Amino acid sequence: MTVRRAARPVAVLLVLVAALVVAELLSGSGDAKAHPAPPLPTRVLTPPAKTVAALAGKPAIVHFWASWCGPCTKEAPQLALLARELHGRATLVGVDYSDSRSGAEAFLAKHGWRFPVLVDANGNAGDAYGINGLPSTFVLDRKGRVVKRLTGGQTAAGLLAAIRNL
Repeated sequence: MTVRRAARPVAVLLVLVAALVVAELLSGSGDAKAHPAPPLPTRVLTPPAKTVAALAGKPAIVHFWASWCGPCTKEAPQLALLARELHGRATLVGVDYSDSRSGAEAFLAKHGWRFPVLVDANGNAGDAYGINGLPSTFVLDRKGRVVKRLTGGQTAAGLLAAIRNL
């Protein structure tokens, strides 16, 4: 009976640790092992065109979104704020994912985005980046490698913190 009683706290601790590990894996956020960023789409909605090679030299934030995405709409003012606060420290690139051109243009006009936005109409770039929902944001280091993957809505402050030490 004493062994069983002593084993209970250990079992509870193991369950808690396992739950934390699973939660971190499912969150889709946090640091990932750095790997080369897949190519960006070549179609441009808001110039200038951007490539991964052109982003090298300073950190970059690649943000996948769509006009039909509720969380993207909620987050949009934060991206507009981020673009104003970057002051050349990093490059912000939007990628309109599987969207209509008219919907995307209306979204941009409504939210006042003034940063480059590329078009991923068929979803190929999103597939290459491995997105599994919108919004999805990827932080690239100065060498064009993906160092962070963030899912769900983000804040300007959180994205500024994500590039702080790159």
